[in-house]
Amino acid sequence: MNDPFTKKVQTAAIAGWWTLLIAFCLLMVQWLMYLLIVPRQPEWLMCLWGEGETWSSIRTIWFWGMAVLKLGLLLMTFIVIWLTIWARKLGQVK
Repeated sequence: MNDPFTKKVQTAAIAGWWTLLIAFCLLMVQWLMYLLIVPRQPEWLMCLWGEGETWSSIRTIWFWGMAVLKLGLLLMTFIVIWLTIWARKLGQVK
């Protein structure tokens, strides 16, 4: 393949890996915040969510939000792996 296209695919793969690393770090920070906040059940968090919310609903929403985020990261991981393999194969074809 042409060299500029190969470089662009490699650059996209590298950017994808960096994005995954940053997203994983944010996921870890969110998990630590969950471990700190939910057992204590602070009143200020209930004020942020609004009236009528319970800790049970907050836990459920938090769980499903993180589940959707993890599924999105899994899909992105597969795409980045595919980009990396494709970039290597393009580099070999000359």
